[in-house]
Amino acid sequence: MSVQDSSRRNAWLKPAAVAVAAFAFSFSLVPLYRIACEKVFGIRLEQGPGQVRQAGAVPQSRTVTVQFDGSVNSRLPWSFEPAQLTMQVVPGQLNEAVYYARNEADRPIVGSAVPSVAPARASGHFTKTECFCFTAQTLQPGETREMPVRFIVDPDLPGDVKTITLSYTFYKNDALTARLGAAGAASTPHSAP
Repeated sequence: MSVQDSSRRNAWLKPAAVAVAAFAFSFSLVPLYRIACEKVFGIRLEQGPGQVRQAGAVPQSRTVTVQFDGSVNSRLPWSFEPAQLTMQVVPGQLNEAVYYARNEADRPIVGSAVPSVAPARASGHFTKTECFCFTAQTLQPGETREMPVRFIVDPDLPGDVKTITLSYTFYKNDALTARLGAAGAASTPHSAP
């Protein structure tokens, strides 16, 4: 084998090793992300479909009252409220609640919802699978929007917790509202001088 053949083989060996290492690293990111979210940031990630179905098989003898609350920051000219104030849920089952938001201003505004679960020790047992709070919401002037949230109360919720309060506060997203206003102003035709 010549020196040239050996260098060609080494030239392919390094990129192949890098590709294998990158592939292995990308697969390790999923469990690392889950660990970081749950242990470091205290965020409980949603369950997969198989786990939800399995959790739905729990006995339906226990119910928990979920109270719903909604408010807006004073800088946001919206109204925001839940469609119902309470709901009886069976731990382990998927539930849906609806909130309504209305833009009372004369211009489009972007808002972001911040959720809160009380009591604090119940927050680790309350999983939102779909929520309007996951993304910023843009409402046009006078627009009313139905905003659903789907959630599961974990069957491992401590037995003495009988009531959970899910509360949202909407805040004006100044940065996105400014971008929205700038985009609208740029697309508005101007009259000639």
